[in-house]
Amino acid sequence: MSFFSKKLGIDLGTANTLVFLPGKGIVLNEPSVVAVSEQDNKILAVGLEAKNMVGRTPDNIIAYKPMKDGVIADYRVTEAMLRYFIDKALGKWNIFKPDVMVSVPAGVTSTERRAVIEAALKAGAKNAYVVKEPILAAIGAGIPIQEAIGHMVVDIGGGTTDVAVISLGGIVSSTSVKCAGNRIDYAIADYIKKTFNLAIGDKTAEDIKIKIGSAIPLEEELTMIVKGRDFVSGLPRSTEMKTNEIVKAIGKELREMIKAIKDVLQETPPELAADIIDQGIIMTGGSSMLRNLPELVFRRTGVKATLAEDALYCVAKGTGIALEHLHTYKKSIISKR
Repeated sequence: MSFFSKKLGIDLGTANTLVFLPGKGIVLNEPSVVAVSEQDNKILAVGLEAKNMVGRTPDNIIAYKPMKDGVIADYRVTEAMLRYFIDKALGKWNIFKPDVMVSVPAGVTSTERRAVIEAALKAGAKNAYVVKEPILAAIGAGIPIQEAIGHMVVDIGGGTTDVAVISLGGIVSSTSVKCAGNRIDYAIADYIKKTFNLAIGDKTAEDIKIKIGSAIPLEEELTMIVKGRDFVSGLPRSTEMKTNEIVKAIGKELREMIKAIKDVLQETPPELAADIIDQGIIMTGGSSMLRNLPELVFRRTGVKATLAEDALYCVAKGTGIALEHLHTYKKSIISKR
């Protein structure tokens, strides 16, 4: 019967949710946003369609982000979102319940983990498995995690930065801080508010980060016209931003991420620390694609850091690979009901 049991890997992120179908690859990559109508609490749109509504909705529609800092903040909405993603990935004529593997941040509590499993089962999974993100990111980045060699993975997403040293298929030391892409966006918006008296939305802040942001100052700065609402006159206005202002704006957030990496390095047994010097640090996740972030990590830790191939998709790919080889990775898979 195994032919019929479909398998699905879900990278349930704070900012985006990716769905991986073994054999097909990533079939879905949409924002983790749900639009709900206020009167009857009905779910109107999920994913991309809902994200385009963020910051642009009439009063009676609320755009929810049910995941906060990598964990479920709103259970009902998360379940609906998962159901939508599962149905969309498998097609609506699918009658067989899939086996689903979901990624969770390394610092997740057992209650939070249970919430993810419950939500997946309620959303139509036959079996639900959870695996910690750094392990999946490592598998997806092509690191041979089963070997007796220490590898360090830094997975920076929207809600959390997960840092872990992995050896023999398990996590030796790790930390998870709630400072990642979203916090960088807020810092940018806050800086522009304080410096230019200009109010901008989350989406604009994210655009600025992607188009001109950098982790270290640049000789040749990039520039961008930023449009928003003037705080004083209340009227729309635009101003020009340069890269090095952004570097200044996000300094505190970057320091927090670097500190997480240093903390894990300091807890790492010496033999593994030696391996990490040889292997370097592998960076995965969407926010590690910030310009020059690997360079900043190298400058602050002295260990060379490289951006994994397809950094955004590592965790999702990892879920797919782990599903195909459940027996190989069973040490790392937490639970199943």
